[in-house]
Amino acid sequence: MHLRYNRKPVLISGFCMSAVTELKTQIQQALVAAFGEEFAHTDPAIAPTNNPKYGDYQVNVAMSLAKKLGKAPRQIAQELMEKLELGDRFEAPEVAGAGFINLRYTLAYLAERLQFMSKSDRTNDRLGIFKVDQPQKIIVDFSSPNIAKEMHVGHLRSTIIGDCIARVLEFQGHDVLRLNHVGDWGTQFGMLITYLKEVAPEALTTANAIDLGDLVAFYKKAKARFDEDEVFQKVARDEVVKLQSGSEDTLKAWKLLCEQSRKEFQIIYDLLDIQLNERGESFYNPYLANVVTDLKKLELLVEDQGAQCVFLDGFTNREGQPLPLMVQKTDGGFNYATTDLAAIQYRVNEDKAQRVIYVTDSGQGNHFAQVFQVARKAKWIPETVEITHVPFGLVQGEDGKKLKTRSGDTVRLRDLLDESIEKFGAILDARLAEEERSESNEFKANVARIVGLSAVKYADLSQNRTSSYIFSYDKMLADKGNTAPYMLYVYARVQSISRRGGIDFSSLNTPIQLQNESEFVLAKHLLQLEDAIAAVGDELFPNRLCQYLFELSQKFNTFYDACPVLKAEDEVTKNSRLILCDLTARSVKLGLNLLGIKVLERM
Repeated sequence: MHLRYNRKPVLISGFCMSAVTELKTQIQQALVAAFGEEFAHTDPAIAPTNNPKYGDYQVNVAMSLAKKLGKAPRQIAQELMEKLELGDRFEAPEVAGAGFINLRYTLAYLAERLQFMSKSDRTNDRLGIFKVDQPQKIIVDFSSPNIAKEMHVGHLRSTIIGDCIARVLEFQGHDVLRLNHVGDWGTQFGMLITYLKEVAPEALTTANAIDLGDLVAFYKKAKARFDEDEVFQKVARDEVVKLQSGSEDTLKAWKLLCEQSRKEFQIIYDLLDIQLNERGESFYNPYLANVVTDLKKLELLVEDQGAQCVFLDGFTNREGQPLPLMVQKTDGGFNYATTDLAAIQYRVNEDKAQRVIYVTDSGQGNHFAQVFQVARKAKWIPETVEITHVPFGLVQGEDGKKLKTRSGDTVRLRDLLDESIEKFGAILDARLAEEERSESNEFKANVARIVGLSAVKYADLSQNRTSSYIFSYDKMLADKGNTAPYMLYVYARVQSISRRGGIDFSSLNTPIQLQNESEFVLAKHLLQLEDAIAAVGDELFPNRLCQYLFELSQKFNTFYDACPVLKAEDEVTKNSRLILCDLTARSVKLGLNLLGIKVLERM
């Protein structure tokens, strides 16, 4: 089951602030009037037109109904159009081609809607976009690094995709709990504590005795010992048992190791402006035994080679035999699946979540499909709760392989971010020298930091998250194309207009006049911001918002080149165009903020 929130149309001064949503409702009402109640929930198949000469929207529903109604699509479109009541938002609809219905905004509607957006409160600028009428309690599970390991480029996608999704849902008015499900429990701690007792015992009793880099190196050596030395392996497993049973010394050592890692993680989160609530694997430890007990009561558990398992529908091994999901190991221990099942129970029963979103790499797709299936078999996920895995692909190097350092190691996330800042700093210095422009070191450092970090974020978020992408500083730091610098320059350009003309955008109160074709194109695109945001909240693809912003920036630059602003032919035209500039900048700022990107007044 895949539930969706209802964005109820809100009428302001005679028009609906969610134009496409209201249009969908009106077409569904016309379908009922024309063909009967059974068509009340038919998808009208509304799409923006590719060519402005065909209007602004195209309704394609007639094609899909031809077989069911036994009529030609063009006849269906004609009958539907006769029942369609659109108010004064659109000009008279037209039936075109095989049965498309073309719709075009009226000039009056465009002007009134833009005026409303322009006059909206700038304090917490929403550009007139209302919150959802039925907010949900939503959990977004993202980032999730492992204790005693440095965050690497693989954590980049989960962290910024999850943050963007959380920002969009919060903007829409939902109650969002941002969870960081860190790997802070299990066998790795037994290995690490056992090894540190030998080589650096002070790290188990004293805070900050070693830095995270050394801790990572020690972990690698501990893992090698664990794989090769049976005696070490047994001692490490015994240490895990001590940890799980609450041994005071082992717990103290575990807490110190976790805290050391947290400090390093927080440096990255502060740099990326990420807010998270940590609730690691250890949080669910008290609930793991209950998972097994509950599954036994439901008669879902089967013993398989000494382990407790649930057999799954649709999953088989290489021999074609049914594949089980293990929830308790032969030694009585638990695993990731047990923890994730306990987390589902807690999130549904205690957090009262109505929607739970897991942002992890696509390689974990099968794991979550299996866990969700077990939870549904156990009826731990009510029909009213939506649980979704949001998968993403790999970050690849220029060679098309998984991004690694020249030595073959995984790229540290901190190094990647620092290099982006450094590279844009060099680009900025060269540009300032070319322009013979002098700026303070503070200015240059701030611009380099914001643009460098924004470029990394935007390059990732602008991709379809299900695909892998090639990481390229040259492409992401370019000031042309679908990049963060391109968007940031558009915002800064509008602020420059304000400074050069001594313009206070908030004081503009002129009727909007749309005369030039580029003004119409820009105005219509400005109206689509709400639906771009809603698409991300619904479908969980941040690149939908990136594409909107890129097209907005392109349309603005076309408008700016075609229409003099400060030197317009008269004051009314000048102010009307200034409002379009201001709305563009505010839309870019809002959209980038939802992507986790800050704007700059000057660049």
